Amino acid sequence: MSHKPPLDPRLTEQRNPATTDIDRLSALEIVRVINDEDHRIAPAVAAQLEQVARAVELAEAALRAGGRLIYFGAGTSGRLGVLDATEMPPTYGTDPRIVQGLIAGGPDALIRAVEGAEDNREDAGRVVDEMEIGPDDFAFGIAASGSTPWVHGALTRAKQRGARTGFLLCTHPDDWMLAVYDVVIALLVGPEVVTGSTRMKAGTATKMVLNMISTGAMIRLGKVFGNLMVDLRATNLKLQDRSERILMETLDLDRQAALELLESAGGSVKMAMVMRWCRVDAAQAGEMLNRAGGRLGEILQGRPEAE
Repeated sequence: MSHKPPLDPRLTEQRNPATTDIDRLSALEIVRVINDEDHRIAPAVAAQLEQVARAVELAEAALRAGGRLIYFGAGTSGRLGVLDATEMPPTYGTDPRIVQGLIAGGPDALIRAVEGAEDNREDAGRVVDEMEIGPDDFAFGIAASGSTPWVHGALTRAKQRGARTGFLLCTHPDDWMLAVYDVVIALLVGPEVVTGSTRMKAGTATKMVLNMISTGAMIRLGKVFGNLMVDLRATNLKLQDRSERILMETLDLDRQAALELLESAGGSVKMAMVMRWCRVDAAQAGEMLNRAGGRLGEILQGRPEAE
């Protein structure tokens, strides 16, 4: 029997030969097949690490310049962008405006499909204008299929306004994408277990890379010391406990002393560490952090020796 070429050349739309009989498998067999396919995700991400690192550098440059990292996506891709952005303030103490996720169709599209929203390039351009995206910003588009008009419309308008642009897809990029966008990340995870269901391998790979971009930028901005998230804010009991434990471990304090120090630092772990290390008050600690660009390591190198 001759093999016909796929009707759609995009990897995200091709049928997976390993799952053509998945509808006749037992529950255990189904999850084994899915797990086997998931093993393709990490190698696909590994093949694009240089491009991911470039995206980290662009995000860092934007944030250092007082700009923003802004994700644009539709459907699952958009939801993953919103998720990544939403997790930045509690994890790294950032202003919610610094990293944002925008989805075609607006907030309603987070919980239900908004028909036709992803096809509206004009709407995307209007959103970019309303946000006043400019040269200090990094606009990053996410579209597993590589073809979502709303995402390309947003990036096109952002580029016209002087922003740097990046694009993530899960199929082979067209040559024009490589020429137009500042960075293109192509995660070739292969056809999905259920044809076209890009919330699966493509979605997992996308989340991995968005985690890398935002986390990498935050580390470069000095929001991590060693491997501790020292810029978190104690906004709930879990984060309060984590904040106190970080101070107990790094400063050799008991729980009560850590709590009192954290309170005197306005709930900022990083501020508390500088106050203790350098024997200064909160205002002086803030000035020192500003001069060091938020990097605790630079302050640690010049701190007085403990008595």
